[in-house]
Amino acid sequence: MIFKGLKKRSNKRHLNKLISERFVNVDDAKVNKLGVILNLNEIDDIELFRGLAAYLKVRPNKLKVIAFSSNGKEKANAWDLCFNPSDFGWNGTVKNVELKSFLDIEFDVLISYYTEELLELKLLTALSKSRFKVGILQTDKRLNDLIIKTDIKEFNVFKEELYKYLTILNKIKNE
Repeated sequence: MIFKGLKKRSNKRHLNKLISERFVNVDDAKVNKLGVILNLNEIDDIELFRGLAAYLKVRPNKLKVIAFSSNGKEKANAWDLCFNPSDFGWNGTVKNVELKSFLDIEFDVLISYYTEELLELKLLTALSKSRFKVGILQTDKRLNDLIIKTDIKEFNVFKEELYKYLTILNKIKNE
């Protein structure tokens, strides 16, 4: 029990270090690769994100979705990757090789589609090497470059707002 508390504390410390060292460089690179991090306890429909990728003119093979499940690896066949708290070690280390490879992909846009305040989800967002990070309203505003204030169940509103802001930032392909 004591070790769990110490592990959580070391991961929080590592998260704060990652956020404070983050260099934000927003350029006008077009969206070619799209990554999504979500919480299975809040939303579990992958088709929403496939539709979003098509709406943003991202090819289906350039979309990667990972899902977090606090109670184990469920529905793994529908997701690119499903992870849980046991995939994390001390000081923000990731034990899962597939999860590490997801974090190493330099996405043009990473969408953090979760509202629940879970350390593992925050760590993934901070550890990602994506160029531009988008999230829905969360208490820690340091994680994302763009925060769209919507309810998690209002996906169509999020989709329209995301498209609008990516167009303003000149990140949508004109085809």
